[in-house]
Amino acid sequence: MDVELIVVESDAGVMNARQKGRQLAMTIGISGSDLTLLATAISEIARNIVQYAGQGEIEFRSIVRGGRRGLLIIARDHGPGIPDIAQAMQDGFSTSRGMGLGLPGARRLMDDFEIVSEVGAGTTVSMVKWERS
Repeated sequence: MDVELIVVESDAGVMNARQKGRQLAMTIGISGSDLTLLATAISEIARNIVQYAGQGEIEFRSIVRGGRRGLLIIARDHGPGIPDIAQAMQDGFSTSRGMGLGLPGARRLMDDFEIVSEVGAGTTVSMVKWERS
């Protein structure tokens, strides 16, 4: 699978990213409730892009590690960045009066999760859902 890229700058972009992720995950063998978990995590991260950065992109690529296939999702934006990642990853913390479940929720839904952010430069979230053996 080549790299697929979805621009996210509105609710339509959030939906496109969610649908593309689900579609690609099915092609590499991810199925059942894992498809729902993956789509939900993509939605949470994509909504954060729209809400906090205004615009960004989500990249999809298939990966293989230890004989297992997975879908790698990399969400990037050039927004304000996150000053305290540890705090942002706590359930209930929100800078926008939301429920504060976006980032920590996405982390729980995916198999691998990493976030890198620099204030004034943006945020990159990398996450993987692996096929079940």
